[in-house]
Amino acid sequence: MSDAGVQPTVLAVDDEPDLAELYRVYLDTAYDVRIATGGEEALSLMDESVDVVLLDRRMPDMSGREVLDAIRGEGYDARIAMLTAVEPDVDIVEMSFDDYKTKPVTKKELITLVEVLLHRAKFNEQSQKFFALASKKAALEAAGAANTEEYEELLDRVETVRDRVDDTLDHLSARDAFIEVSSTLS
Repeated sequence: MSDAGVQPTVLAVDDEPDLAELYRVYLDTAYDVRIATGGEEALSLMDESVDVVLLDRRMPDMSGREVLDAIRGEGYDARIAMLTAVEPDVDIVEMSFDDYKTKPVTKKELITLVEVLLHRAKFNEQSQKFFALASKKAALEAAGAANTEEYEELLDRVETVRDRVDDTLDHLSARDAFIEVSSTLS
């Protein structure tokens, strides 16, 4: 993760080069942006300085899930958002990402997503886990996959984590927790 005073680093991974470059254009005034057009390239660009990864799910050389598993397997502490055209399904429940957004996204939505992930990175591990589960819950509800056994199990996990979350969330308002960061970049 980036040190204080250093521009946060975002790794944008999409097999469509023009889209990856567009993400760079959207973000490069406020962040150090690296782009990769495939999974192997993404892993070669990944290191401890990466704060946020924007990860496509469907790529030809490695799937987004494989890249996600490799990043988590290496122990990197980056916040990861699946940013994809793939509608979420119950398979996302076991994936270790922090947020899920369906493309296309606007410049403002992309900037807000990165800001929210950077904000959440300041929270303790249990709070981060809660927000990741809440994101999965919202994605499944939006996709109409709320009437499944996996969704019900996810609800149980959300409640279990909510019960474990320490005083951090007690001291945050809902606005702070799901901050909609106003950006001067828009």
